[in-house]
Amino acid sequence: MRGEKCLTHRPVVTTKHIFITGGVVSSLGKGLTTGAIGRILESHGLKIAIQKIDPYVNVDAGTMNPYQHGEVYVTDDGAETDLDLGHYERFTGAKITRQSNFTTGCVYRSVIERERRGEYLGETVQLIPHVTNEIKSRILALSKPGIDVVIVEIGGTVGDIEGLPFIEAIRQLGLELGRESSLFIHLTLVPYLKTSGEAKTKPTQHSVGKLRELGIQPDILICRTQVPLAKEALAKIGLFCNVTPDLVFEEKDVDYSIYELPQTFVRQKIDRHILKKLKLRTHGCDLSEWETMLDNLKNPHGSVDIAVVGKYINLQDSYKSIYEALTHGGIANRYKVEIHRVDAEEIETKGGDTLLSRVSGVLVPGGFGMRGIEGKVAAIRYAREKKIPFFGICLGMQCATIEIGRHMLGLSNANSTEFDPKTAHPVICMMEDQQKVSNLGGTMRLGAYPCCLDRDSIAFGAYAIETCFERHRHRFEFNNAYRERYERAGARFSGLSPDGNLVEILELPGHPWFLAVQFHPEFKSKPVAAHPLFAAFVNAAVEHQRRRHAVKNSTHIHVKAREAKAARR
Repeated sequence: MRGEKCLTHRPVVTTKHIFITGGVVSSLGKGLTTGAIGRILESHGLKIAIQKIDPYVNVDAGTMNPYQHGEVYVTDDGAETDLDLGHYERFTGAKITRQSNFTTGCVYRSVIERERRGEYLGETVQLIPHVTNEIKSRILALSKPGIDVVIVEIGGTVGDIEGLPFIEAIRQLGLELGRESSLFIHLTLVPYLKTSGEAKTKPTQHSVGKLRELGIQPDILICRTQVPLAKEALAKIGLFCNVTPDLVFEEKDVDYSIYELPQTFVRQKIDRHILKKLKLRTHGCDLSEWETMLDNLKNPHGSVDIAVVGKYINLQDSYKSIYEALTHGGIANRYKVEIHRVDAEEIETKGGDTLLSRVSGVLVPGGFGMRGIEGKVAAIRYAREKKIPFFGICLGMQCATIEIGRHMLGLSNANSTEFDPKTAHPVICMMEDQQKVSNLGGTMRLGAYPCCLDRDSIAFGAYAIETCFERHRHRFEFNNAYRERYERAGARFSGLSPDGNLVEILELPGHPWFLAVQFHPEFKSKPVAAHPLFAAFVNAAVEHQRRRHAVKNSTHIHVKAREAKAARR
């Protein structure tokens, strides 16, 4: 395929392909839609692979600002990717790897490198066929033996100039694969205007019209909407978009949770139309596990308040996997987790008593940079001293190390060299193999690494295994020169790398539940299988809440008894 002027023959591919595009506006929820469709196909017993194509020129998401991009999701094999891949893993059992995400930057870098090596044999390198062939080769790379369906989400919206090569590439693939092996789904917005009380179909008509101008006729339309769409509206959309009304579906804002989406699609029988179009036969849909999870989610035994103390707290997508993993931990305990987003900088000015006194758990997530660090340290000290369950993740562990160093070991200047290169007590320092790294993208400690757990620890109690594999994304680590001093002060390093050199988990045995990890467990949590540490953390928060209520009720009873006794006198 590479280097050819065009693909005049149909690729020998038995795997079916679904291409999902979006129109009108960004952030419509293509990632969630893709994940939900993947889930219902798996419920039919099909094996799927999922891929996200991002039109930005960055090679990957690793150097992108969370304010613009949201969280960077990390795969087992160390790829720094778009957060939508987190949705894919949470909704499905598909194996997500670095092949599951690529960008314009990846494509052009690959094409230019081959041109420099002379692999095009002197040809004039052009957008078509060389760039589109590179895109197609990356899509077809997922068509491996045993994979029934590959679902490909095209980032951005139809009409974006940066997305045009990808639209052209999937247009070509649709032709080459054949109509029984390819399916185009277009997600679009049908806005509701309160002033007129109408759902407007014109934006969808224009979006599909643009897609058709580019050579793609969608097979299925999914309409994002705030209100239920009347049959007349669906029929009108189908008529003007050249799609039969039975293939126009609504994706109304869910009432309770994003995890309702697969059931929403199945009720509308979208899965049957997909299977029919792609000539796929199955033994029926089994969403029983998913339905049990939803029942636990919708019918909790109670609720528990947990604070997430971070620096990107006002951005939903910046800690997306954290929030979802906390929800999963709640499902596992059949408790609703009420998440309180606390700005770390506000802790610095208002203090823990003002912002954390009513919560039953404190979580400090990952991040980079100095801003908000002192607030995170203060939040950790508050949780430690008030015996509130605490969970630190990545930077959260490093801040816990700083807090313990300052207030338990008496190292008043304890810090990380990331924040104070000249600190007298560098309890956190840059990893040795990171000190000569100059390029920022893709050079951190990335991907899954083994961690050996101590028995009789909080971590082992949660995992119930001796070795876990967790995903990392960091350059700084615990400074082993201080390990003995921390252990003498009561800290326990309950998780280490197999060679014993890297501290992966820190605990405080004298605390009801104080655990901090250098890795990112949130990336491996699912609604039907909460990560063990998140399930244990939420359980600890629930227990703390019960104890606090018991003390409060006991105090109330004693006060009433004293008042009654005084009244009798």
